[in-house]
Amino acid sequence: MYGKRIREIRKKNGLNQAEFAKKIDSTQDMVSRYEKGDIDLSTAMIIKICKTFNVSADYLLGLSD
Repeated sequence: MYGKRIREIRKKNGLNQAEFAKKIDSTQDMVSRYEKGDIDLSTAMIIKICKTFNVSADYLLGLSD
């Protein structure tokens, strides 16, 4: 579920994967893999995405709307 949410957050902010990655100190490849669900988010990455884009962890993880 978080892959879909990451894509939604990224698009809502008008960012491509490379721009999103730069904001969270990651790479475009990692963002692509997160969005596809190929790899799990670390706790540190969940916190970074939530703080950077002002979303809750519950939202990011698909536990709330």
